[in-house]
Amino acid sequence: TRDAVMTLARSRGFEVIEQALARETLYGADEIFLTGTAAEVTPVRSVDRLVVSDGKRPVTDEIQSAFFGLFTGETRDEWGWLDPVE
Repeated sequence: TRDAVMTLARSRGFEVIEQALARETLYGADEIFLTGTAAEVTPVRSVDRLVVSDGKRPVTDEIQSAFFGLFTGETRDEWGWLDPVE
């Protein structure tokens, strides 16, 4: 899931940087989302009880839509990740 989300983000023109961050760095973030097998693409609402963003999450929404679109056919699978089942 993580690799797929990073690939989808790059394909949409987002710069993807992997690095360690102090949690305090997240306090000023415009948006935060988590990825994982169970979480898929999940927006984060707060860090240490501090609210992140104003409720608008255009980047998260775009990545989330692209990710789920893979399963509905709305996002073209240009990476060969999916196998059709008949």
